[in-house]
Amino acid sequence: MSKIIEKEYFSEAVVKLVVEAPQIAKSRRAGHFVIVKVGEKGERIPLTIADADVEKGTITLIIQKVGVTSSKICQLEPGDDITDVVGPLGKPTHIEKLGTVLASGGGVGVAPLLPIVKAFKEAGNRVITVLAARMKDLIILEEQMREYSDEVIIMTDDGSYGKKGLVTQGMEEVILREKVDLAVTVGPAVMMKFATILTAKYKIPTVASLNTLMVDGTGMCGACRVSVGGETKFVCVDGPEFDAHQVDFDEMLLRLDSYKPSEAEAFESYLSNHPKAN
Repeated sequence: MSKIIEKEYFSEAVVKLVVEAPQIAKSRRAGHFVIVKVGEKGERIPLTIADADVEKGTITLIIQKVGVTSSKICQLEPGDDITDVVGPLGKPTHIEKLGTVLASGGGVGVAPLLPIVKAFKEAGNRVITVLAARMKDLIILEEQMREYSDEVIIMTDDGSYGKKGLVTQGMEEVILREKVDLAVTVGPAVMMKFATILTAKYKIPTVASLNTLMVDGTGMCGACRVSVGGETKFVCVDGPEFDAHQVDFDEMLLRLDSYKPSEAEAFESYLSNHPKAN
């Protein structure tokens, strides 16, 4: 079990937890994730490690309340235990000095983007970060991103903060004014799809951190399979990061959508029996 040390609400639906996990904190690198479970018979879900403190032996997780398991985790308080935290899993981000890195994050995808931005900046790159959300209240980790970015551009769908528009508009603004050596995108699958279409237009190498469904996190179940360059890959062991221009995002979106009706039904049932989770 891993004890929760700190809890912070970014919004009603997004929670930051600092969790005891000394061995994971020691070996974690940018791009790594963990599989967590609440309750002995609970569902296993993947969460990217947003930060780690080796001295304190803690890792930081950021969770959005979207289903039964994420709601259970968001209800936990400091002093409570998460039944299982397994990791670090996946392949770490390949970090090198390239020149200018354009990072784009949407929604809670900003959480896994943060350690990547930090690592590229510490490697000596110029880092420009574009953060996007539907509205101001859904922008997270802005202060931390500014610490590790040479410039941060905020895009909101409703124009309530930063500039009104989509993440791709903020990205293109940068691409048109200066040379970009690498783009990194993390967020909803549809956001990454259109970010990738944009960078392909300008022939910019692009890495996408995928957020497919996962079960065991070790490549055994095959639930996280995606098509990359015409080959089947498993996000949990081959990723989570891939050459974005090789990813079949349309197939990925279809697989994600196929589970939504049953997930929604389970979530509604859970909320009706646990009104405090609303």
